[in-house]
Amino acid sequence: MRPAVGDRLRRCSACDCWEYGGAPDCARCRVLVDEIVDDGWREFVSREFGMITLKEEPGIAAMVVDEPDRHDWRVVDAAMDRLVCADCGSSLGGGPVGCPTCDRSHGFRYSAVETDRPGVHWGNEHAIRVSVSIVRNPHRTSAADLLGRRAALAPALAGHHFTTEAAQRMGALIKKGATYAELARLFDFLADTADL
Repeated sequence: MRPAVGDRLRRCSACDCWEYGGAPDCARCRVLVDEIVDDGWREFVSREFGMITLKEEPGIAAMVVDEPDRHDWRVVDAAMDRLVCADCGSSLGGGPVGCPTCDRSHGFRYSAVETDRPGVHWGNEHAIRVSVSIVRNPHRTSAADLLGRRAALAPALAGHHFTTEAAQRMGALIKKGATYAELARLFDFLADTADL
C-alpha cells in the first residue's frame, strides 16, 4: 500500500534501505514500487469496467496507451506493462535504449496525468512519478540519477517537499560518490527512530 502523506519512513526488512528505496535490486522494495502502479491499474479497471478477465486487459491497456494524457500516470505505466513491444519483445516502453518503439513509448508515458494529493506541495506527484519510472526502468538512466531517485522516493511518497537547496545538496553528494546510506541520512528526521 502506498504510504500516506505524513507517514514515517520505515526501513525495509530485506535490504535496510528506506522502504521502496532498495529497488530495483531488493525484491521486496521492487514489489512495493510495482504495487504503486498496479494499485492504480486495479482502481481504474474496477471503476471504469468492473470485473474483467486477463484476456480483456490488453485491449484496455492499448486504449489507455493511445491516450496517455487522459489517464493517471499509474494507469499508463500499468497499461504499458501489459503490452508487448513489437520491435524488441519487452514490455512496451521497457525495452533497451535504442528500441525506437520503446524509446517513443517511454517518452509518451510522461504526458500522463499527475494529480497531487491533498496536503503536499505542488509537484510532489511528479517527483514520485519520475522516481518510480526510473526505479522501474533503471537501464534508461545513469547510475547517479538512479541513486538520487532511489533515495528521494520514500520521502516523496510520505509527502516531503524537496527544496532547491535540498536537491542541490543531494546532487553534490552524488557527484562526490555518496552511497545510498549517506543520502538516506538526509531524511533521518522523517523516520520513526523506533523502527530503525
